[in-house]
Amino acid sequence: MSYVPPPELARAMVDTGQSKVLTSTRDTLIRAFMGGAILALGAAFAITVTVQTGSALLGALLFPAGFVVLYLLGFDLLTGVFTMVPMAYLDRRPGVTLKGMFRTWGLVFVGNFVGAFTIAVMITFVITYGYSIPPDEVGQRLGEIGEARTLGYAEHGAAGMATLFLRGVLCNWMVSTGVIAAMMSKNVTGKVVAMWMPVMLFFYMGFEHSVVNMFLFPSGLLLGGDFSLSDYLVWNEIPTVLGNMVGGIVFVGLALYITHVRTGPKREVPTSTAENVPADV
Repeated sequence: MSYVPPPELARAMVDTGQSKVLTSTRDTLIRAFMGGAILALGAAFAITVTVQTGSALLGALLFPAGFVVLYLLGFDLLTGVFTMVPMAYLDRRPGVTLKGMFRTWGLVFVGNFVGAFTIAVMITFVITYGYSIPPDEVGQRLGEIGEARTLGYAEHGAAGMATLFLRGVLCNWMVSTGVIAAMMSKNVTGKVVAMWMPVMLFFYMGFEHSVVNMFLFPSGLLLGGDFSLSDYLVWNEIPTVLGNMVGGIVFVGLALYITHVRTGPKREVPTSTAENVPADV
């Protein structure tokens, strides 16, 4: 059967988390760079479609293309390692320590940011012919997004910060749900279908994804958006990262670990992880 039942799925998630911690620094950075870059291209595509067609729903419908590609190629996103790695730590897998978990998170964050920022520079350069002409409608929209999703939150003070954080929680609840749903299928078609809906949902609902924002907000700054770097960090990226972490750990990883690994049938814990472990986003 192509369907992977939840108990087997949860154990596969623990295996994946262990593999991420044991992956070399070089491979982790490369996979994270590529994940951030491909996701950024997907976001640029979705925004272009939204602006040119006037349909936010159509843009959201097409946005998951980037997620699907990077998942199938085995690249990594911060949102995925937030969910998988803590499961391996809780399961006391060999080689998975608290230090190793934070190291993996840090490396993936750096790789994702560099990849997303690289695409931000390329896209903004292309749409302005080397910053020699004003941005087109797509570029203007990127600036507007950056302003609305930084200063827009700041206008509401603590309530705005809480809203931002909860949007980050909801985002990774959906994104990680899509990723593990993809792991429930053993064929490519099933993986794509299972992943598509939750990812589309988060994008259309305007939830906050830390890696997508690594592209959106630097692009807005490069195109002269009316917000600052500190606005981006304080009123978006940092709270979004924290929200993504809570959403992935609590509502996806921990829920499955407690109900399907901790209370499930015991098995021998492997001392090493296999080569072909599912990717995570």
